[in-house]
Amino acid sequence: MRARDVAFAGLFAALTAVGAQISIPVGPVPVTLQVFLVLLSGLVLGARLGFLSQLVYVLMGAVGIPVFANFHGGFAVLYGPTGGYIVAFPIAAFLAGYITEKSGGKTGMIVGSLAGVGVIYLLGWLRLGLFLAGDFHKAFLLGVLPFIPVDVIKAALAVLIADRVRKAIDLG
Repeated sequence: MRARDVAFAGLFAALTAVGAQISIPVGPVPVTLQVFLVLLSGLVLGARLGFLSQLVYVLMGAVGIPVFANFHGGFAVLYGPTGGYIVAFPIAAFLAGYITEKSGGKTGMIVGSLAGVGVIYLLGWLRLGLFLAGDFHKAFLLGVLPFIPVDVIKAALAVLIADRVRKAIDLG
């Protein structure tokens, strides 16, 4: 792995940590810029480095560095109601990057972004449902449904920005 790859992965891990602090509380799941930056990492860096950047972010938080929303950190956050969303970040970045690499163009970026959001919702919804004593309907109403419009906008912005960044910077 080249030093440049490590630097870009580290940059996106740091950006995700900063994006987590831009938070609007909405019930048990806050609205943050994390999803936007997760998608952007996969779209800009590709599947492998996007995955790595988000894995570094999750591991930093897991060991106690306060990189999660509201400056929280530690394994308890991953075990808590929002843990499924966070654990899904590396997978979502990988999917966004992989589908973009295989399909190419904006269409691939759009499909990859929506697949990434879908994985975040799926794992987040499952964890939140377990946290709510198996009430998956309530978990969907609290942790997925209100966020769909916001996350579609985040995905669209990630595609637009990634397209411009990829044209401006040779990441190959």
